[in-house]
Amino acid sequence: MKFDSFDTDAVMDVAARPPMVFLEGQGSWLIDHRGKRYLDFVQGWAVNCLGHCPPQIVQTINAQARRLISPSAAFFNDAAIALSQRLASLSGLNRVFLASSGAEANEGAIKLACKWGALHKGGAWQIVTFTDAFHGRTLAAMSASGKAGWDGLFEPKVPGFPKANLNDLESVQRLIGPDTVAIMLEPIQGEAGVVLAEDQFLRALRELCDREGLLLILDEVQTGIGRTGRLFAFEHAGVVPDIMTLGKGLGGGVPLSALLAREQVACFAHGDQGGTYCGNPLMAAVGSAVLDRVSQPAFLEGVRMREQRLIDHVQQLVRRRGLAGEHGRGLLRAIDLGGPHAAQVVDAARDLQPEGLLLNAPRPHLLRLMPALNVRFEDIHRMIELLELALGSALPS
Repeated sequence: MKFDSFDTDAVMDVAARPPMVFLEGQGSWLIDHRGKRYLDFVQGWAVNCLGHCPPQIVQTINAQARRLISPSAAFFNDAAIALSQRLASLSGLNRVFLASSGAEANEGAIKLACKWGALHKGGAWQIVTFTDAFHGRTLAAMSASGKAGWDGLFEPKVPGFPKANLNDLESVQRLIGPDTVAIMLEPIQGEAGVVLAEDQFLRALRELCDREGLLLILDEVQTGIGRTGRLFAFEHAGVVPDIMTLGKGLGGGVPLSALLAREQVACFAHGDQGGTYCGNPLMAAVGSAVLDRVSQPAFLEGVRMREQRLIDHVQQLVRRRGLAGEHGRGLLRAIDLGGPHAAQVVDAARDLQPEGLLLNAPRPHLLRLMPALNVRFEDIHRMIELLELALGSALPS
């Protein structure tokens, strides 16, 4: 593809990208190569928890880059130690492995559960996962996922991931056998359309795992680090997992993820797990800067205030336009259009003039909203104005 001075032919064609190149970002706004501004309610799929180019992250990168960038994962570094200690203290999970992506953290969680099963549960290796789940794009993470359309991709899949139905405890119980070692799920299935695992369901899974001697693995790659109005989504249900994965918001825009586990579960031997950039101090320093901000009670209260403001405005829009509804938790929300028009609305919103709006359509009838956790109230109001214009041009009259 060629447009203006940009020739994108060298970029591998793995996604249907629109003909624009982003050059700058600040807070909730992006600017493309033509100078057009876009209000960003995708934020890299909930990655930029503090918005684009927040000063604390920019300053942290500058300071850390002058000190130490990468001494190799074969050695300790102060930034990785500090971030690991913070995460362990905040989560109640004793051991932390820092990585670069959510899929990498989830691969580590799968490996850790299988190693624990080999050592402590007679070689058990199967992990119950869920229909419509999304755990990443590496081969084992794809196999653990239940994303529609992935059934025949990249065969043969990694075996050992029987699929239950979310919020259906009996469907989980039917899959448990002598080879079962763990249950793995997202507290909110984002790619499925912001589908919540009910708090009572999570409590029932915790009880089931305790009773059957299984591990509970929570994939909080999207829901963790304040996205739901609490630092971790599991806090809403009052449960603590045995293994948890984090990503996206943890780095505030840089490639950073984490695998956390209880002391009794952290059974990797030397050489079992690693990676060239795991514990990289440049990324770890950013993670600590993010936690300095997001873990503060006042900040999380601000997320909940923004959640309510967003709900109020969206529900008014739903009533005005006769849409099917809205749902979600915190600042991870979905608007149900009541018909398969989401892709058209996304395109119309992006193409608005003079300012565009960036949205995500995880399902043909759903729009997903993932603004920065510190999104300005006036930007929430502006999003509604722009979305109303997009709906007017995209929906059938």
